[in-house]
Amino acid sequence: MKIPKALTIAGSDSGGGAGIQADLKTFAALGVHGSSVITAITAQNTKEVRAVHNVPLEIITAQIDAIFSDIGADVVKIGMLSNAEIIKTVVASLKKYKIKKIVLDPVMIAESGARLIEIDAVDSLIKQLIPLSTIVTPNIHEAEILAGVSISSIDDVKKAAKIIHGFGCSAILIKGGHLPGKEIQDLLYDGKKFIILLNKRLPKRAHGTGCTLSSAIAAYLAKGQSLEESVKQATTYVHHALSEGYQIGSKNIVLKHI
Repeated sequence: MKIPKALTIAGSDSGGGAGIQADLKTFAALGVHGSSVITAITAQNTKEVRAVHNVPLEIITAQIDAIFSDIGADVVKIGMLSNAEIIKTVVASLKKYKIKKIVLDPVMIAESGARLIEIDAVDSLIKQLIPLSTIVTPNIHEAEILAGVSISSIDDVKKAAKIIHGFGCSAILIKGGHLPGKEIQDLLYDGKKFIILLNKRLPKRAHGTGCTLSSAIAAYLAKGQSLEESVKQATTYVHHALSEGYQIGSKNIVLKHI
């Protein structure tokens, strides 16, 4: 029996709620073997990010080489890449191994407000990594930075989606959690049509929802689902994980991966 495999290239969250930890929990919950490449070590909890240490470039490359020389991956999910040098390093490996399915979560700002990417790395993200991506999954604030527009309505979201899609990705999912309203409107755009996915807004401040959504999309793609179906099932998975989320620290809740 072929076991679906997914690789996450992202930062480590010492609190266990986001980053590599959330990705691997999601892969396991969805029946996918998860491998990992750690790009940064963060010291964080449910309240804050206290410190970030970037992993040396040669170690990032060595991790990727180790995975693809033996295990391989049906899909690669990419999260925190904090500077231009790390982006360049990861892109070189993606091209080397001719990775076809890439889910890019352009992690820029933590839920606590801490910046997780250097300002001058955004241009590298746009020019080098987005064109390789099957789907890009920014939240509203990240979409504003990438597209260079202000977003306050669903029409603004559509405008930003068109701009970001123009950078070369196959599709974009802009997460609507930061827009007002009783329902969360996530917008999927593949260059041809807009699909709005609605979920009831839950009264919970969570940690790791974006990481979980992108890794869930990667998991469903690894299992052979279409992109549209993967996105739909992933949003449902996150909504359920959030509804069952629990308080482990003093601030943001952690999703329950089941």
